[in-house]
This record gives sequence, C-alpha cells and structure tokens, in this order.
Amino acid sequence: MISISPEEVSTAQLHGYLLGAIAPRPIAFASTISKDGAVNLSPFSFFNVFSANPPVVIFSPARRVRDNTIKHTLENVKEVPEVVINIVNYAMVQQMSLSSTEYSKGVNEFEKAGFTAVKSETVTPPRVGEAPVQLECKVLNIVALGDQGGAGNLIIAQVYKLHIKKEILDANGKIDPIKIDAVARMGGNWYSRSREGIFEVPKPLRSLGIGVDAIPNSIKNSRLLSGNDLGQLGNVEMLPTQEEVKEFMKVQGESDSHFTDEQKHLLAKNFILEGDVMSAWKILLSN
Repeated sequence: MISISPEEVSTAQLHGYLLGAIAPRPIAFASTISKDGAVNLSPFSFFNVFSANPPVVIFSPARRVRDNTIKHTLENVKEVPEVVINIVNYAMVQQMSLSSTEYSKGVNEFEKAGFTAVKSETVTPPRVGEAPVQLECKVLNIVALGDQGGAGNLIIAQVYKLHIKKEILDANGKIDPIKIDAVARMGGNWYSRSREGIFEVPKPLRSLGIGVDAIPNSIKNSRLLSGNDLGQLGNVEMLPTQEEVKEFMKVQGESDSHFTDEQKHLLAKNFILEGDVMSAWKILLSN
C-alpha cells in the first residue's frame, strides 16, 4: 500500500486518484441559462441528492486545474439561479460526452450534441427531452471551496418539479433500475452501466468536435443510427476529404455508388461499434 499526503502530489494527480477511488459517481447533466438567454448544457460527476424534505441536490463545477478558470455553468447560475438536472442513461451517454467539449461561451450544447430542448415548467433553463428523469431546480446557495485550480463550487439546489418517463417505471410505479439503464462515472475514460458493468467512453476532442448539428439531415434522421452513434460522429474535428473517401472505397474494393443509404448507415454503425469513426464517415460520405 502507498500512503499519500495531498500536498505531496500535483493537483492533477490527486484528482485522478480521487476520481478513480470514489466511483461510480452519478452524473448531473446540468442545463443552465445566462442573463442574456444563452443556454448551456454540461455534465458533472461531483453530484448527489442530499435531502427529500425539502428535496435538495448538490453538484459541483470545479475550477479548471490547468488555468484556474470557472465553468460556464457556474457563471450562469450566478446570473440566473436556476438549473435542470437531467439524469443520463446509456442511450444518451455518447451525446452527453460530446456536450462536455469546451465550446465557446454562447454555443448551445443542445444543438452541438443533438439533444431536444424541452421547455421547463417552473424554471427558465430547458430540459433534455431524451433524459429519463429531469429535475427542475432553483439554486439555494453556492459555496466556494477554494480559489485555486481544482477547487469545487457546491451548487445547492432545491427540486421544484420532477419529470419521469413512464417507460422506466415498474408495475408498482417505481423507477426500475434495469429500465432506467443509468450510467455513472469511474476514473479516466471509464463509466459504469447499472445493468451491465463498466465500459469506456473516450473523452471529447481537446479541439472542437463538429457537433451533431453539423451532421447532414439524411444521416442525422437515419432509423439505423442511434443517438450514441451520432454523438460519436459529431466528435470529430473535421470530415474526411472526397479524395480520402474515394481511396477508402477503392481499398474496400467498392465503388462509391455500390451502396444504398440504408446499407451505408448499417456499415457505418458497424465501424462505429469497432471504434473506427472515420471509416464510418467515409462510408457515409461515399456517393
């Protein structure tokens, strides 16, 4: 066994140890809005419920370790003290991951990640329509835990309205842990799935992914490609060129016109399952 005092290691190293040890952690997929009406959507795994009467949840957007700046979510709740906590399940995890890309302030992650913004009933920020549970909350207090990189900011919020999809309920009207299919964060790129076990989701690009909103409608509206598939297709920095597409099809021994759209989508889905997103794009962009 090794024994470590926090001051003996870097903040980044300590952060890695803590996240690897304290897991799995539920994910607060937080939608907020600025005073100017700009919507933000971002996931946080420093999150849990702490009271039922009144119903109170707490999540913590930490200051960035690399440059000690704060997240847009924290800026927004200081301006408009409201937030919707959307619960993440497996069907939306890739899109959720894409939304964690650090887009510029004012960029709408609902659009970038391909989520449906649903009007809330008691607060201003919209809900994520795909989320199995959505909690409309008003912020009671914000507690800064420090002023250096890595310091948390506890956002303490009271739940004013819950929205629960009927399909995740059991015969007794309770949330079925299998049906909700919730996911949680582990250390590094690893997640856990409530009904299966752990799996890996590569972090979004350090550079900006093109986003689901940049995917052509003929692909985005495919009946074969899931939200997770689209999330991975949106997490590329740029699309392959037509020359790259032609060369890929030549290597595959196929002409550009060989496949129907449905066949392309099915082949692309298989490439995505194998972790080869660029090959999926080359199939999809073939003529």
